[in-house]
Formats: sequence, C-alpha cells, structure tokens
Amino acid sequence: MSENRAPATELTSQYSAQVAGDLDRNTKEQERIAAEIEALQEQLSALQHDHSVLVSMQQALGVASPARPDTSTSQSAPERTSATPKPAKPKKAGATGAKKTASKKPAAKASPAAASAPTLVELIRTHLVEQGEPRSAAEISSALGQAHPERNIKTTVVRTTLEGLVAKSHAHRAKQGSSVFYTAASAPEPTVVEPQPEAAAG
Repeated sequence: MSENRAPATELTSQYSAQVAGDLDRNTKEQERIAAEIEALQEQLSALQHDHSVLVSMQQALGVASPARPDTSTSQSAPERTSATPKPAKPKKAGATGAKKTASKKPAAKASPAAASAPTLVELIRTHLVEQGEPRSAAEISSALGQAHPERNIKTTVVRTTLEGLVAKSHAHRAKQGSSVFYTAASAPEPTVVEPQPEAAAG
C-alpha cells in the first residue's frame, strides 16, 4: 500500500504545482486584459470627448472646412435643409454631417460677413504671431474673448484648434510641468541662435 501511496503523492504534487502555475498565469492574464480594457475605455472616452469638441468647434467657426471651398455646396445648401433637417449623427459619418449643417448657416447668414470676419483658426494664428511668446489655451481664449465679445470662444475649442495647428506644423507646443503652451511656427524660438561677436568682427 505504501508503494501505491508514493506515486499518488508525486502525482498530487505535480498536479498541484501545475494548477498553481496555471492559476498564476490565469491571474496575470486577467490583470493584463483588465489593464487593456481600462486603457481602451480611456481612449474611447477621449475620442468621444474630442468628437463633441470638434463638432462644437465646427459650429463655432460657422464655416465649412477650407479644404473644400466648393461654391456649389453653399448654393445647394438651402435645398438640402428641407430634405435633411436632421442634426449630426454620433457615427463616424457624424463629422461630415456636421460639416453639412455648419455649411448651411453661412450660406444664408455669414456669406457677406465671412469676407471680413476672420475664422477662429486665423484669429488664433494671428494672436500667436503678435504675442511672440508661449501662451496657454486659456490665455488665448480669454484674450480672444475680450477682443471679440460677439463670438462665443470656448477654451476647449481653442485647445482643439491649437492641436490642429500643431498637427499641421503651423504652431509649436511646449509642456512646462502640467501646463501646455503654444507658439506660432513662424515666430522665432527664444534663445536658439545667439549672435557671435567673431562673425561680426570678421
């Protein structure tokens, strides 16, 4: 009986070791997947936030995207108003839907004023060039809000516009601690090139 008990004990120890290893791997895999799910949830919420900001930015700009300056769309926009009075849908095609709704407004109202009133992108770029020093999105939005009280300029819209300018290399972004500052791409960066007296003397 002792002989039968010995292999049984070995089998039990092998199985227990294998089960312990499998349990450890299972736990680690659960932790890894849980971390991935949490990261994906954060990405999803960030994308949803960006989407709402972009839609509100299009409505705040009140003009169609400058990438497609089609005069035909502005002429046919009032006809589309009666056909599709629905707001932008929260799908992937929502961005294009928002462009359509945004292009309907200037077709009726802002077409004469659009020539004189600069877009928010132009206002921000001009402000950065005039300042010539790093400015935060909050500073820019408050300055533009004081200069243009008739426009409802929000900090979130300004920040999204600034990020778009950075993506197109029209502006530079610098992080100082927890704050983010922006400068115009055309503005010379401070203390990059120092004058050399040797070159001036020679």
